Amino acid sequence: MTQRINYEFLPQIAGPYVHAVRHSNTLYVSGLTAYGTAAQSLSLPEQCQEILQQISQILAAESCSKSDLVKLTIFVKDISQLPQMRELLFEFYEGHLPACSLVEVSALIHPDLQIEIEAVAALNLY
Repeated sequence: MTQRINYEFLPQIAGPYVHAVRHSNTLYVSGLTAYGTAAQSLSLPEQCQEILQQISQILAAESCSKSDLVKLTIFVKDISQLPQMRELLFEFYEGHLPACSLVEVSALIHPDLQIEIEAVAALNLY
């Protein structure tokens, strides 16, 4: 069974997608950004922190933890800021490192945005 999910605690979606899709024992989280949050016009590290908080909220809503993260895909406009992001990511993961891809892109959906993160998590359906 496939379930499409929008979380009330995340910024409202304006496009043709949902925040996440639950399929079998896997949760696929759409690309999250700081759009519509207080961090929208802030630096890449501050936007990254906002997105990681959003991921934490989603995991909590799904009764999961960071150890259930399987993969992150991170899109950034300036890969030279990787050292600052690494520090935030290591702290966020709490030792539970997922598979991860990092891609530099020329633009995101809004000019203020510096980073977008997709996530895949294993669900505990016991």
